Amino acid sequence: MPGPLHGVKVIDFTEIIAGPMGGRLLADMGAEVIKVEPPWGEPWRFSQNFSPTESRWFMAFNRGKMSLPLNLTKPEAQEIVHRLIKDADVSLMNYRPDVAAKLGVDYETLSALNPRLIYCEVTAFGRQGPDSHRPGYDMILQAMSGLMAAETKVADGVPQQITSSPVIDITTGFSLAWCVCGALYARERTGRGQKVETSLLASSMGLLSSRLSQVDKLDTENRKRALEQLAAKRAEGASYPELLDASPASRRQRHHGNVYYRVYETKDGQIAVGCLSDPLRRRLADTLGLSDPRLDAGFHIDTPETQAIGIDMEKKAVVLFLEKTSEEWLTLLEGRGIPAGPMRFVEELFDDPQIRANELLIEVEHHEAGTVTTMGAVAKFSDTPFEVDTASPALGQHSEAILLDLGYSKGEIKEWREAGIVG
Repeated sequence: MPGPLHGVKVIDFTEIIAGPMGGRLLADMGAEVIKVEPPWGEPWRFSQNFSPTESRWFMAFNRGKMSLPLNLTKPEAQEIVHRLIKDADVSLMNYRPDVAAKLGVDYETLSALNPRLIYCEVTAFGRQGPDSHRPGYDMILQAMSGLMAAETKVADGVPQQITSSPVIDITTGFSLAWCVCGALYARERTGRGQKVETSLLASSMGLLSSRLSQVDKLDTENRKRALEQLAAKRAEGASYPELLDASPASRRQRHHGNVYYRVYETKDGQIAVGCLSDPLRRRLADTLGLSDPRLDAGFHIDTPETQAIGIDMEKKAVVLFLEKTSEEWLTLLEGRGIPAGPMRFVEELFDDPQIRANELLIEVEHHEAGTVTTMGAVAKFSDTPFEVDTASPALGQHSEAILLDLGYSKGEIKEWREAGIVG
């Protein structure tokens, strides 16, 4: 059986990470995704590239797509896009509004050609407001959204971004695919397409979760005091660590004796332990032979007394975990139903039996790199399974096939290639 989006045609105009990730997820679900990129290739082909037009970054976010390089500044290329759009279901965009209009791929133009089109647009900050015109990347949004401050990482006195992954870009890619699926379902009921907008700012705020939940009667005065303290400290020229101390939303992540949700050093490695309910906390304390009066009813968790208890317990737990190997601890904790897992490095994931058993890593054949191990599908459908079996496309790999299918002749395609209109 084909995937759940089999028969859906997506024209993907996006570049870099967020938009291409959304298009990749749609391709994973069986959609036909045509990537329209400049004749010289989109920028991510050249980020740490291992050949003139190929990079791991590009491969990761563009697998399963077809490549149609077009110079959209040329009227002939715009006409090709307009013919392509008439038979499409979805278009993905991350151009500035003025650029999209100049290139003839704005919502008004494309929806007039195809009223059933789902036009899904990704921006940095949203289309309204004082920042709507600004470009933005993952790190900038980490700073501007409060996510970086909430992480509380400091080096040499300055805030540190989250670098293990472009977390906002990736989240926005998932949001984009989610939006498209919702809009396609709405079209099934109404027969009409629509414009859908999402942004890096929206994704970053979603990642903040409970930190953005304000209970007015509990938090209004605290937030007011924090704003006053931040303003005063900035006026004094305070350092970033001093500013963090003025922000309860950032301090909230700091633990006064973190025993139950952390990584421990063992005799031969490290393991993560996660206990997010009192029954689990009691079980871990009992396993370690420790007593935690904070778990008793009526004990307030944010007093100097309870903070001292937590710090003392943490010191004891750190010593206790050093007495056994990681395997010994994991066997013991699993036997008592306590969530725990070993600390691993990315290189170790490729041979992990759990990952392989769930097909979260797969092999595909790349036109230039040969066999490539890559992320598998993020979900499983029983009746319409994903078929993730195609690598990212070579630049212009599918140009002729797509254009011939649109009714253009080989002579026209040859002329356009010679003129730099088609790649």
